[in-house]
Amino acid sequence: MPDMEKLILTCELSPGDIVMLTAAVRDLHLAYPGQFLTDVRTSASQLWENNPFITSLNDDDPDVRFLKMNYPLIHHSNTRPYHFIHGYHQYLEEQLGLRIPVTEFKGDIHLSPEECLWMSQIQELGIQDNFWIVMGGGKYDFTAKWWNPEFYQEVVDHFVDKILFVQCGEQDHWHPPLKNVIDLIGKTDVRQFVRLMHHADGVLCPVTFAMHLAAAVRPKPEKPPNRACVVVAGGREPSHWEAYPHHQFLHTNGSLSCCNQGGCWKSRCQQVEDNDKKDLDLCVQPVEIQSDLRIPKCMQMITPQDVIRRIEMYYEGGSLKYNEPAEMKVS
Repeated sequence: MPDMEKLILTCELSPGDIVMLTAAVRDLHLAYPGQFLTDVRTSASQLWENNPFITSLNDDDPDVRFLKMNYPLIHHSNTRPYHFIHGYHQYLEEQLGLRIPVTEFKGDIHLSPEECLWMSQIQELGIQDNFWIVMGGGKYDFTAKWWNPEFYQEVVDHFVDKILFVQCGEQDHWHPPLKNVIDLIGKTDVRQFVRLMHHADGVLCPVTFAMHLAAAVRPKPEKPPNRACVVVAGGREPSHWEAYPHHQFLHTNGSLSCCNQGGCWKSRCQQVEDNDKKDLDLCVQPVEIQSDLRIPKCMQMITPQDVIRRIEMYYEGGSLKYNEPAEMKVS
């Protein structure tokens, strides 16, 4: 039997990108079982915990082949009918000279049996385990993904006696605090967020890491097999590049001149003044919300009522059940 090829895949991109890379690693091993030993050197290393396709390899091993991973397919995303999940697959195919079919329309995040038995951070507060995660902000490097924070608040207030929202996000990102939510901003590392996602009924977010994780992390056995997710996407990305089949993906592609041929791919709606070239890549149709905040018109066009309706559909269809008011009180 020939020796297995040793690969170390490297990538320093965002956690959302790493979720997509987990799918490529999964499908490489499913297509060619027993032919590769694979390790990774990436950001968000906690996303690889418990992954059965990862083998610890030594960087100094002369038999190891290093591959710096990327997804050049993104440069054709406006014109070619592919999803983000195909990006790393196609690049790995080119590097290895192999065909690697996509087997599942989601990333490949694994929880240990012990993690699946742990209570959620919400249960630790004495609250029943029925909640949605809300990402009511975003990173400063991509301010063109931000939605009006007042709109997030309107959605939360509409469901105040029916759905418990848990606000998450990194402390050093832009996350205006919402009312009537459980505040976990800055209180979850990547692995804790994975475990929180395992317990969550749904996710409300822009196009971000949480959206990809919502699809990649399996729900609890008693939950629906596909987690609810409502994505406020606007027109920055072409919808087919980002949307998952079971998500409600609210986009405006084709509605404005700036995203009529796909996504505009603009980075920011106002300058951050961090010496990043993204400050020169500004939205061409900004809407001023307040003196220090502008939102892309494509995002402002998506109303709280649009989002409320999409959330309600999961309940009207019977996939989810609203909380009783008593369930949402801290004991």
